[in-house]
Amino acid sequence: MINPEHDAQVVTRIVQQDFPLWMSVTFYLAAFVSTAIFFYGCYIQVRKYNRGQPFSLTHIKKGIVDMIKDLLSHRTLRRRDRSAGLMHALIFFSFVLLFIGTVTITLDYDILRPITGRMIFWYGEFYLWFSFVLDIAGLAFAIGLLYMMYRRKWMALPKLNYARSDRTQEEPDYDRSWYRFEDWLFLWNLVIIMITGYVLEADRLIWLQDDPTVWDYRWWSPVGTLFAEAMKSMYLTSEGAESFRYFLWWFHALTAFLFVSLLPFTKAKHIFTALVSLVVRNRRSPARLPITDATAESIGVRSITDFNWKQLLHTDACTKCGRCHEACPANASGFPLSPRDMILSLRELSNNTLQKIKIPEAPLLKVVGDGVNQIRPETLWSCRTCGACQEICPVGIEHVPMMVDIRRALIEEGEMDPAVQTALQNLQKKGNSIGENKRKRAAWTKKLDFDIKDARKKPVDLLWFVGDYASLDPRYQKVCQSFARILKTSGVDFGILFESEMSAGNDVRRVGEEGLFEYLAENNIKTLADCDFSRIVTTDPHSFNTLKNEYSELGGNYDVLHATQLVRQMLTDSQIPLARKLSKRVTYHDSCHLGRLNKEYDAPREVLGSIGVEIVEMPRNRDNAFCCGAGGGRIWTPDPIDIEKPSELRMKEAASIEGIDAFVVNCPKCMNMFEDAVKSTGSDDKLEVIEIIELVENCLADD
Repeated sequence: MINPEHDAQVVTRIVQQDFPLWMSVTFYLAAFVSTAIFFYGCYIQVRKYNRGQPFSLTHIKKGIVDMIKDLLSHRTLRRRDRSAGLMHALIFFSFVLLFIGTVTITLDYDILRPITGRMIFWYGEFYLWFSFVLDIAGLAFAIGLLYMMYRRKWMALPKLNYARSDRTQEEPDYDRSWYRFEDWLFLWNLVIIMITGYVLEADRLIWLQDDPTVWDYRWWSPVGTLFAEAMKSMYLTSEGAESFRYFLWWFHALTAFLFVSLLPFTKAKHIFTALVSLVVRNRRSPARLPITDATAESIGVRSITDFNWKQLLHTDACTKCGRCHEACPANASGFPLSPRDMILSLRELSNNTLQKIKIPEAPLLKVVGDGVNQIRPETLWSCRTCGACQEICPVGIEHVPMMVDIRRALIEEGEMDPAVQTALQNLQKKGNSIGENKRKRAAWTKKLDFDIKDARKKPVDLLWFVGDYASLDPRYQKVCQSFARILKTSGVDFGILFESEMSAGNDVRRVGEEGLFEYLAENNIKTLADCDFSRIVTTDPHSFNTLKNEYSELGGNYDVLHATQLVRQMLTDSQIPLARKLSKRVTYHDSCHLGRLNKEYDAPREVLGSIGVEIVEMPRNRDNAFCCGAGGGRIWTPDPIDIEKPSELRMKEAASIEGIDAFVVNCPKCMNMFEDAVKSTGSDDKLEVIEIIELVENCLADD
């Protein structure tokens, strides 16, 4: 590898070779200045985050481990955009290698050499392999960057044009062309650093082509050598290369120093903020929202300083990739909401206020309003809290808790749609959002030819928490009757709470009415405490989510099952007496609260498979399923007539599948939304909306 005639110690690269003293001193001064600007920028960002509310870190060790796993696998970046994920992996891992290379040179050349008087390891075979690996890493880095340029310019993806859905063109903060400029500045800066690095390497080879300890080992820098051959073919001589070297060297160095200096102030900061965001993210969000003190003098977020430091950091972690923008059902339906735009508005508000030496007066810190960088109320109320944005976010931003925090302040101030206010009043007075008398809650049981146990009076193995819409919606009452017959036929010991059951409060909490949520939860917990049961089952994914994930913070710890989980278990144990199987071809809709929020995708599919049903998956399924539009309190609010509802978009997606008989759901709210959508889209002659429980009942023996 090393020619025996050559001293391995001289097979290396002499940094700043033949530089006059003033040039070396100037270089180190420039390096010091750029590093000082970098650390000052970091200080400004940390000060900005500290101006938010405190946030206590928990499970930090697990967070670090999970972040490293995500980083090494690039799992979150490859999802639903494999090409971008792979190219980002090339950029990231190449950048890491190049950074390690820079640190290695600094350590041996600038730190150890002055102490020992010689190079310790950066010579000979180590140097050759070092050059080869970094040359290939640089090539991979450049390929990744050029693809990202191609993606922005020639693929012209709509999600990367930063067009705002919550502003009109006449408004001062509509134009976000700065972000496109920032993207290109970031990419071009790195590309120029990379290209000038190769050209500088080639220039050195030509300059020292008469030195065998350089030229004989040139192919250990294969890319640089190819550049050198090209430059030689253009008649660049050794003398010309020496003259060109000084200009090129300084241009390369100053470009690199510019990148370092701007890193804390531009998109490049995501190199750090995204990693921290992945560490501190709450993997249980939005299934389990952060608890707040409902008795406090003021709750929710009014000013940018009301966010905690983690949430402020989330706004800087956003890379503007647009995946949440694409996944959002409200945005797809034409509502004035983009999760990305919300995060960017908060970022801009934070940068324009909290980065200043002195924090401005309170009015300038207000989050909600019609001003520049403020979020409109109609934007906030468009959210379905379905979690699609969080599920796809590659850097772990928690959009939904931030949205709910702002809603909490609006609710406290009485700023809400009248329909939402009516629903909340009904819940306060009657324990359900529909406004029906409590005694009607169990009216559906009267059509059964058997009695259902009162779990308040008799011990039961299985306590069925029925839920609002399941109890009171005429269409879903039929599903309740089907489920009751399945349980009865299977010999299950079960009962319900009759009029003592109140709404579980899932949607109440996601609207932002924390006090009412706690009132409902505490009443239900008190009622359940007086009952004797082993497990809870519910056909309502919204109730399932809250009972399972959120009641524990208020003292209610239960073993909670969704109906499909219970039925799967009973089918596996041959507890349900099936008399027949169905020869239906259906498509299945993953409800947000059972699927995305609680990761239960298999139980419903296994139930359908057990009864002979063939499933044809929709293009968007499982964690990418498209919300029906009912969540986050939107089921209480009428949609504008000139906007296509999320449920209608979803129904059109289903109706486009050839040869299916039914659209299968597992949620009362989904049933409500899709029963309307199948009619409004003219799809009712192609398929029917049916609950999975009804299909199971169809397989029981006839009476």
